[in-house]
Amino acid sequence: MKISLVVCTRNRSSQLDEALRTINRLKCSHSWELIIVDNGSTDDTSTTIERYKASSPFEVSVTVEPLAGLGRARNRGWMASRGYFVAFTDDDCYPDEYFLDSVIQCFEEDARLGFIGGRILLYDPTDFRITVKESEQREYLPPYSFMPAGVIQGANFACRRAALEEVGGFDEIFGAGALFPCEDVDILARISDAGWSGAYDPRPVVYHHHRRKTYEDAVKLMEQYDRGRGAYYAKCLLNPSQRALYLKNWCGRIRRQTLRRTFRELIAALEYLIRARS
Repeated sequence: MKISLVVCTRNRSSQLDEALRTINRLKCSHSWELIIVDNGSTDDTSTTIERYKASSPFEVSVTVEPLAGLGRARNRGWMASRGYFVAFTDDDCYPDEYFLDSVIQCFEEDARLGFIGGRILLYDPTDFRITVKESEQREYLPPYSFMPAGVIQGANFACRRAALEEVGGFDEIFGAGALFPCEDVDILARISDAGWSGAYDPRPVVYHHHRRKTYEDAVKLMEQYDRGRGAYYAKCLLNPSQRALYLKNWCGRIRRQTLRRTFRELIAALEYLIRARS
């Protein structure tokens, strides 16, 4: 199996249905599979998934992770997959029809790459302009890099299976529905610290249909991201091989950001450190 596409979902039946219909339009010149992870949904998500699986023109595997947390769900997904490469997107995203071939091309052009991320475009222009990544400029991330939040985002990234295995997958304390967001940035930082290269490449494209319309909606999401970032930085500071790099970069960012953002990061960092030491 050349590539696996993992989609995790929780209580978003109607949004998942739209996303799956888009996945039906994917064209891939290699063998591939779709892995759907139901992360303990209590709505009719299971019915939506089974209906889709019954009519799907390609191979679909379904697994359940009953405990909430996107890091935990992504682990369940990639561990159930068979692909040499594992791509991840969200249940409110619509991959471009050549998404999978683009991901494969990125990896096959450079055997050093442990992970890649791609463009995230806004699907609905009436949605608030957040959680997008529109740059058309490729960015190479050498091994042992500082991994800033936002360079590569969880709606559109992929990993070489060997890299996922080397770092032991996602940290399950991170991810939407768990204690802190930022499961995506955390795993990329650990893959980088293990000696793999990475890249942001504009060729793999997904369209994000997040449906947040107001400034208030955006602020709530950004505050959660602040928490995730603070916990992520704290985790890196506990790692001797990352400590100096992350301390320098975090301090540099603190000088340029608002006090409120810094306060949220520091509170989450303290919470993470207390849990890590307990």
